[in-house]
Amino acid sequence: MSAECSSYLNVDKVLVSAFSCPRTGGDARAVYCCGFQDVKYCCDDPHSFFPYEHSYMWWLSVGALVGLSIAAVVLFAFIITVCVLCYLFINTKPRSKLDTGLSLQMADSETRGISIC
Repeated sequence: MSAECSSYLNVDKVLVSAFSCPRTGGDARAVYCCGFQDVKYCCDDPHSFFPYEHSYMWWLSVGALVGLSIAAVVLFAFIITVCVLCYLFINTKPRSKLDTGLSLQMADSETRGISIC
């Protein structure tokens, strides 16, 4: 089984001539023509879209997970700190109101000079 990769213009606008898969000296299992309009290659999976191994993506995924985990821990610590500080701020306020020296009670009508009939 073999496949034909048609000629194409690469990214540098250079014409790459058509070739057959598998290529001589290449992997004998790479019998499919894979790639895009500007890069084509022989591969062993007809659904492959990249001309390189995918193992590097696992390292990116592990790095991303570690980074996201650290960010989540920092965010969680920040939220806990804010909650504790708010709790302490609310609960350490003085419970009694300060005396301003003014009485807010209504005075008797007799003391104000008003008579009610």
